[in-house]
Amino acid sequence: MSTTSTDDTRKVRIDVRDLTKRFGDNEVLRGVTTQVHSGDVVSVIGASGSGKSTFLRCLNGLETPTTGSVRINGHDVFGPKVNIDEVRRQVGMVFQHFNLFPNMTVAENIELAPREIHHISKDAARELAVGLLDRVGLADKADARPSSLSGGQKQRVAIARALAMKPDIMLFDEATSALDPEMVGEVLQVIRDLASEGMTLVLVTHEMGFAREVSSRVLFLDAGVIEEEGTPEELFGSPKSPRLQTFLSKVL
Repeated sequence: MSTTSTDDTRKVRIDVRDLTKRFGDNEVLRGVTTQVHSGDVVSVIGASGSGKSTFLRCLNGLETPTTGSVRINGHDVFGPKVNIDEVRRQVGMVFQHFNLFPNMTVAENIELAPREIHHISKDAARELAVGLLDRVGLADKADARPSSLSGGQKQRVAIARALAMKPDIMLFDEATSALDPEMVGEVLQVIRDLASEGMTLVLVTHEMGFAREVSSRVLFLDAGVIEEEGTPEELFGSPKSPRLQTFLSKVL
């Protein structure tokens, strides 16, 4: 399991201040404030509708907050002078659904963004893709079409595609929720490997055992606020909030 350092000199990768988000009359986030340091593995847990995915989508500008601020590596994500494309290059995101291009091979899916955005050569992009596929255990699938892959394999390709942009931070939005149970483990292992390598991760997950194993910190969102946060030992071992106690009694 990753450990959280008490050294405040560690680089702040994500700095969220008083984040709110409304959809009409529905206030989904209500004043969320937190920081994520380099190498942190932060799991975000909570019931459906608690604001977890909206929070994650605000981190790389896919949702615009109603009020508050998000800074990624010091860049104000919603500031008037920000280059949002540059910020997004620093943040990889993996969704519930894979969104692979069916008309491309697996390798071509991974090569596309580095070639189009970083303007690297075709040969360099291919080398990058093959290396990343090896990293996620799919070295033999470079020339396969996505339609021939299992759900777990597709999600591992999606992770490799996000890593191809060489991000500082990876965000996972319920990366295993669309998978059959027997495929969940292979995706969790890739995330586990990234955590052990020291990558900064923020995970919205319903896999409580996994969150307890890999996280340096856990945030429990309830009705759009961080109801409780702390180490996995604190949140799962001795939850203080009655809401968290009730939630855990239903999911553990």
